[in-house]
Amino acid sequence: MRRTTTQTSGQRIKAKATKLVFAAILLFFASSSAFAGDLQAAKGRAEITPTPPERRIVVSIPDRELALIEDGRVLKVYPVAVGTRGTPSPAGQFKIVNRVVSPAYYHEGRVIPPGKSNPLGNRWMGLDKKGYGIHGTDVPSSIGKAASHGCIRMAKRDVEELFEIVRVGDVVEIHGKRTPQLATVFGERVTQVASATPAVRRAASRPSPVVLAAMAGQL
Repeated sequence: MRRTTTQTSGQRIKAKATKLVFAAILLFFASSSAFAGDLQAAKGRAEITPTPPERRIVVSIPDRELALIEDGRVLKVYPVAVGTRGTPSPAGQFKIVNRVVSPAYYHEGRVIPPGKSNPLGNRWMGLDKKGYGIHGTDVPSSIGKAASHGCIRMAKRDVEELFEIVRVGDVVEIHGKRTPQLATVFGERVTQVASATPAVRRAASRPSPVVLAAMAGQL
């Protein structure tokens, strides 16, 4: 009887241990499945990122103005200086390829370091056409005139504001002739401040349907 009792107790202990091992295995797989699910959910959340705005800069040489456009909205129109007859601004579609704070000026062997006398001002946004860009100026009275060597000049405060918004890869369109489409953009004066704060920039009012049609790719 004692032997039978001992065997029965051993069997019970063995059966209990087996159950514990089986429970542990089930718990492991359940935890692994939950972890995989959490990981997949986290991956899904990570993949849902906001789409960057479609941003364009449109320059009208005849108007001597620059319009900042984002997702079909004209955020602001800035006065600019454009090239002279002898050194005209290039017409066409370009892209921003670099952004420089406090640039040095290089021209015909001359180098002018950053400072108040630098012709580029304190901001430079270079185009993919070598030697051309959007920048500040040391001659603020030239804004609104045909006075540059082909680049697009902006007032200090304006170029600093624009610099904080645009990024490398943004499209820059420079138009040499006044068209009906350009008139819809530069004919309506947009007064909203193009702040670097996204919430403020999103608050810019939507332009008229005519402007939206122009921004849809007809420029």
